[in-house]
Amino acid sequence: VQLQASGGGLVQPGGSLRLSCAASGRTLSTYGWFRQAPGKEREFVAGMRWSGSTTRYADSVRGRFTISRERASNTVYLQMNSLKPDDTGVYVCAADSRALIFSSMDRENAYDYWGQGTLVTVSS
Repeated sequence: VQLQASGGGLVQPGGSLRLSCAASGRTLSTYGWFRQAPGKEREFVAGMRWSGSTTRYADSVRGRFTISRERASNTVYLQMNSLKPDDTGVYVCAADSRALIFSSMDRENAYDYWGQGTLVTVSS
């Protein structure tokens, strides 16, 4: 299984970006987005079951970010609106073959598959 993240870039505060995570090989059961800001540890951003039955968001992004998936292309998206400078970082997608429960979605060690990162810079 390979995960390919894309869609990062430079955006002004208040702007929007949509990140994509294309999965090849097979469809997995849970997908997540994590980010790492310069000088900080990697943190959970959002996660969802492929079935769509469960989603979870970090408090810092709830109401601004939306995770979704497109079955036809086996792609998971992260729509990011009202971006802030604090959202700057390298965004990485992750996946696991298990349907993770809500309480596990924010744990890095719950995911077996990781893609490369895509850089998001929010700056004026």
